[in-house]
Amino acid sequence: MIKKNQKKKVIIEYMQIMLGAALVGLAYNMFLLPARLAAGGVSGISTILYELFQFNPAYVQWLINIPLLILGVLIVGKDFSWKTLVGTTFVPLVIWLTTGIHLPIDNPLLSAIYGGIMLGVGLGIVYRGNGSTGGTALIAQILKKFTGISSGFSQLLVDGLVVITSALVFDFELALYAMISIYVTSKVIDFVQLQTSPTKLVLIITDKEEEIQSIIKHEINRGLTKIKTLGGYSNQEKTMILCVVEQSEAVYFKKLLLEKEPASFVIFLNASEILGRGFSKARFDEKEVK
Repeated sequence: MIKKNQKKKVIIEYMQIMLGAALVGLAYNMFLLPARLAAGGVSGISTILYELFQFNPAYVQWLINIPLLILGVLIVGKDFSWKTLVGTTFVPLVIWLTTGIHLPIDNPLLSAIYGGIMLGVGLGIVYRGNGSTGGTALIAQILKKFTGISSGFSQLLVDGLVVITSALVFDFELALYAMISIYVTSKVIDFVQLQTSPTKLVLIITDKEEEIQSIIKHEINRGLTKIKTLGGYSNQEKTMILCVVEQSEAVYFKKLLLEKEPASFVIFLNASEILGRGFSKARFDEKEVK
């Protein structure tokens, strides 16, 4: 029975990845490419190359993503899986199948907003299925591996270079619209996943502190702080564990807690600025890799 439920869960996750990837491909063909918006990522690179050389965006994304995926598997290892392969190849496939489909929208601001919304919904669904669409996320993870900077900042650097390049190829106005689209996408991804912001302060009140501590240390590799508390209703001593995680980690952490410690009382809060190891500075284990 357990194996059957596990198999069903895996099938649902793959369906989520394909559905999300389809929305990502449609957002690109319907809104971003017709408006000439290079909103970061490999899709942004393919938009620039299409403008300069008329290269087919689907082929460009395949040619960039597949070598990146192979490189990522060799360098990062376990963070890459069959789900990443499905997302990485399915987005360009949808772009290729839906070539020429676009809506009669002449206002780039509307394209940036609606394209950002559809893209965010698609990526959010992919992430809920524990998948990835590859692209510059792979570059960011490789960059993080060798520099020690956080995933979010790595992604910002890579996407920022794409937007700056688009400003030179197109114009600064379209680059600003692309930045709006990136911002909208990030907020929608966040809403689809956790309904909160990218960096999370997690508060866990539990009487199984060793189990929770083991999950945090071995499954998501983050630090934690423990505070002794007293239950107002039961008058029993419990432990409150504080932990700060990034967006993708928060989604994974939430699933682990629901599966392994469903009785614990958990709160996810927005964390506006985080300073210290693992966020503004490299983790200790990442410094050792270098």
